[in-house]
Amino acid sequence: MSDKFEKGMATRRAVLGDAHVDRAEANKSEFDAPFQTMITEGAWGTLWSDDSISKRERSMLTLSLLAATGNFEEIPMHVRATANTGASPQDVLQAFMHVAVYAGVPKANHAIKLAKQTYAEMGISI
Repeated sequence: MSDKFEKGMATRRAVLGDAHVDRAEANKSEFDAPFQTMITEGAWGTLWSDDSISKRERSMLTLSLLAATGNFEEIPMHVRATANTGASPQDVLQAFMHVAVYAGVPKANHAIKLAKQTYAEMGISI
């Protein structure tokens, strides 16, 4: 694999955790392997590996964008990742409050609901 892939995989593991990445890798097939390589190199090896901003800031941006665009299925995964990126529950709430103002209250409301459920599953009292 390429250096970008190796760097991406290391960053992906650092952010999402080994257990998540191991499950994703176990579910990878010949059909979606090119897609998995693309996101590992692009999202994780380029974007998330860039140290221009912190992982905490990237978490907040990612969660905001997911909520603003209605991509709710990825929110729990990225809320769980905050345990590794340093974004606090208060940071996440602030990100979703921005979503409410700039992208709509219903999207923010649903994202907050998902975050609350995920934090409860993580055993984090909010």
